[in-house]
Amino acid sequence: MFCQDQEPLITKVCQLYDQISRLSSLKPSKDVDTLFTQLVLTCIPPNPIDVNKLCKPIQNIRSNLIRLCGEAEGHLESHFSTLLASYQNPLQNLNIFPYYSNYLKLSQLEYNILSQHLTKTNIDDSKTALKIAFIGSGPLPLTSIVLASNHLKTASFHNYDIDPLANSKAEALVSSDPDLSNRMFFHTTDIMDVTTELEEYDVVFLAALVGMDKEEKVRVIRHVAKHMAPGNLLMLRSAHGARAFLYPVVDPCTDLKGFDVLSVYHPTDEVINSVVIARKYLYDDDHDPIVLPMQSLTVEKKQGIINGTGTVSGQIVLPSKCFHEIEAFSPLNIHGKYMVEELAFEEQL
Repeated sequence: MFCQDQEPLITKVCQLYDQISRLSSLKPSKDVDTLFTQLVLTCIPPNPIDVNKLCKPIQNIRSNLIRLCGEAEGHLESHFSTLLASYQNPLQNLNIFPYYSNYLKLSQLEYNILSQHLTKTNIDDSKTALKIAFIGSGPLPLTSIVLASNHLKTASFHNYDIDPLANSKAEALVSSDPDLSNRMFFHTTDIMDVTTELEEYDVVFLAALVGMDKEEKVRVIRHVAKHMAPGNLLMLRSAHGARAFLYPVVDPCTDLKGFDVLSVYHPTDEVINSVVIARKYLYDDDHDPIVLPMQSLTVEKKQGIINGTGTVSGQIVLPSKCFHEIEAFSPLNIHGKYMVEELAFEEQL
């Protein structure tokens, strides 16, 4: 059961769920926008709630609410993708999407995390350009577009979605841009049917709403783990605290078998999703994990913001205990509004 001091949050979420579930449609409208805005504002403030400890009825409400949020998000993206396609230069008008600034911040966060675990050559050199897969890209693939335009300017992006209409809308947005149309590709397929192709990608991104319950999410992660090339990176979106009423949670300790979890970042500002980065294990001929040098993570405290001195280093091994969560300011946000989880290995197998 949830704690007494968390009851106001639970009560408010349940009230909003009741109102949302009564809507005749989740397509963009005044009522839909108002209710989901209230829900997001209710869940954004940091809260120590552990959704796994909620009673069964509230767990069911949470599961249903995540699916309703996913459906509404799909309608919203589809609506604005169609609207943007009516512009002569769609990519120059992305700011009409109401959450575009959030995607800019989230993509900056993900790029900074990713760049800590890749070489500058991989990022900048067209001869060794990264090949990236984004699973669950949808009709408005803003993460791929922002990363390709602003950060990973030589990388190719292979966007996977099961919905052919979503892919056709997404492809229409980038078709007018000579650079992006040559580096962004769209595949209409169930990712569970993709096998050997996953070996080709240096980085695989998994969208937050691919697998909207624990079983679905873990099934996708294990499929990706089975077919990714050893040593390559998986980036996932998760949720923390009350934000877990909006998106599914990836538990780094239990859900990422086959991967070494490198970092988990929990934003506490208007960026909703937590970001998890993990590396697929390398195995020797006896199928034992190969110990690799951990890439340095440099940080520096300056006016309450960690920016860069001091080094955290060690070895990448299969941990026998999960890492501990610590609160800190992140180097990934100039306002320092992040909680950071870093690996703290107490034992080595």
